[in-house]
Amino acid sequence: MTIGGEVTSALLYLDDVSVTFDGFRALNRLSLSIGANEMRAIIGPNGAGKTTMMDVITGKTRPNTGTALFQARHDLTRLDEASISQLGIGRKFQTPTVFDMHTVEDNILLALKTDRRPFPVLFSKRTREEKERIDALLERVRLTASRHRSAGELSHGQKQWLEIGMLLAQEPKLLLVDEPAAGMTDQETADTADLLREIAKTASVVVVEHDMVFVRDLGVKVTCLHEGSVLAEGSLDAVSANERVIEVYLGR
Repeated sequence: MTIGGEVTSALLYLDDVSVTFDGFRALNRLSLSIGANEMRAIIGPNGAGKTTMMDVITGKTRPNTGTALFQARHDLTRLDEASISQLGIGRKFQTPTVFDMHTVEDNILLALKTDRRPFPVLFSKRTREEKERIDALLERVRLTASRHRSAGELSHGQKQWLEIGMLLAQEPKLLLVDEPAAGMTDQETADTADLLREIAKTASVVVVEHDMVFVRDLGVKVTCLHEGSVLAEGSLDAVSANERVIEVYLGR
């Protein structure tokens, strides 16, 4: 395989990726490049291909055609979901998935990047390194004061942060986040934007979002998808001024 400069400089490289379901083309020759420590916002109408794109990246869906490379050398189209996760790709779905009956601290402990089984993990003595790692993660996701609460008692926004913390415990190189601002208060939304900007200092982040105020708060490059392809790309102001984006997504 001949790898050009764009591929070698990208953490994630998608080129000419197409996915068809029963005659419906969910992705249509999609090309996208995400750099190391870059945060990118992905916007677009329902059915634009945003979820299918994440499914391809994480190995849930195999494309009919195209290239999907991670770190220029890992062919994501040939790997299963577990193998892709081990490479350092984490995904957060719109609805947070946490262990409601366990404490916030135990949720983070269960997610730490080691070979862990729930029973021995929860009832064995924690090492100094584990305690320090948990403390750092709880502080990072703004849940230090809630560490002994059960996860089920948290607000929706706090559960979102907890799940992000659990993903960070796996030390991902790329984090895919689906509509993190949905259902949050204004303050939680602002805090989430701050959190994602902090994460992007050490890992790449792809944020799929419909809330344009939140996207503006992120202050990052925006890619608008439509009918499985990139419709426009650039700053939010530039994308928002695109006539086709206005027509198919933003409206007037």
